[in-house]
Amino acid sequence: MTDGDGFITCSQGHRHWGRFGAAGLLVVADAGGLHVLLQHRAAWSHGGDTWGVPGGARNSAETPREAAARETDEETGLSGLELLDVGPHLADHGTWTYTTFLARAPSLLAVTAQGESAELRWVPVDDVTALPLHPAFAKAWPALRALIPT
Repeated sequence: MTDGDGFITCSQGHRHWGRFGAAGLLVVADAGGLHVLLQHRAAWSHGGDTWGVPGGARNSAETPREAAARETDEETGLSGLELLDVGPHLADHGTWTYTTFLARAPSLLAVTAQGESAELRWVPVDDVTALPLHPAFAKAWPALRALIPT
């Protein structure tokens, strides 16, 4: 457990995981078409049994970028990915934020579901909305999709 673990109610009245905000990484690979790595969240987790990006609570001493990289490594085993210089996507709830960064993988890398992941899957970008998405990810997906270089 880290100092960022825990729920907070933002200034808009929503309950969020991550006392200092949260961050995640949308990993993109081109393998005969663009794919993104999605996480099927474990049923017991916050927003469980839905799909979204690997990510989670920020610790008090880390930046959103550091949190996104750490959480992705913890949940997928992927580290050292090339972050894309497209600017992060920020879901701003006043006193709480979720920052999503984009990263490029050289191929559809092997990943192993760990911890809060029931499954990890490389999904063609055109098929993302066919999955039961985490509500916040579903809301962010159009803006995130627009950031993915073609």
